[in-house]
Amino acid sequence: MPAAEDAGRLARAGFLGPAGTFSEEALLASVQPGSVQPVALAGIYETVAALRAGELELALVPIENSLEGSINVTLDLLADDAADVQIVGEALLRVRHCLIAAADVRLAEIETVISHPQVPGQCTGLLRGELAGAKVLAASSTAEAVRSVVAAGERSRAALGTALAAEIYGGTILREGVEDRDDNETRFAWLARAGDAGRPVPLRAERLGEWRSLLVFWGAGAEGSGWLVRCLQELSSRSINLTKIESRPQRRGMGSYVFFAELQAAADTPEVTQALLALREVCEEVRVLGSYRSALAAT
Repeated sequence: MPAAEDAGRLARAGFLGPAGTFSEEALLASVQPGSVQPVALAGIYETVAALRAGELELALVPIENSLEGSINVTLDLLADDAADVQIVGEALLRVRHCLIAAADVRLAEIETVISHPQVPGQCTGLLRGELAGAKVLAASSTAEAVRSVVAAGERSRAALGTALAAEIYGGTILREGVEDRDDNETRFAWLARAGDAGRPVPLRAERLGEWRSLLVFWGAGAEGSGWLVRCLQELSSRSINLTKIESRPQRRGMGSYVFFAELQAAADTPEVTQALLALREVCEEVRVLGSYRSALAAT
């Protein structure tokens, strides 16, 4: 696209679609109104692929849920397949699930519940209680689950999704707030191509918190005792606080892992810069996946 034409266009921001997902809610809630052009994609992988191909300037993907933990597909993409993208911001969304059907049916009539694979673990009280006899099936997103249930029009099928999806697709909300905890939240990562990482994301200033950085590292030394402790000491000895650390399989065979560490500091501070140099002395690979302002919960 010519530069003159591109200059007047809003940044295209991809999210896990279709319309009515929590990802869309998080996107709209975290940016300044009218500052981006939302683009719905079929899945997390497709969203990141579109960003890498230059079809988007930004992408928003879920990275962690307070009940179910990390979104593994996102971490794996950042660590391996999508090494050319960076985290440039984050969003935090209070998650409220609804049980939605095509019509006003009794819970005893429901034989099948459909939702995104991450959702059933957040609604175990309902699924193990009043819907204990229902079969749980996966959909690509909560909104797609709602859309498919409404389109099928069967009284025996219901979806776990958003109130927005019920409104968009004409579903009937049977019950609101079916999540196990009232403090259920999902954290999302704003992504950009590495070459565009300096381009500011139009985030709402009142939602911005302290600086954080996410690292991924691995190395042959991981097979020896004390290697991980030595890596962590390079951070703790410089008073760098960790807000999270976890491992994921490296997909090189059993027993091979990569480690993710989230730091409570910006990557360009002297302390982090020195720690990264020291880590590279003992690791096969150390990458900064992003340095960004943390998101504050909406009040």
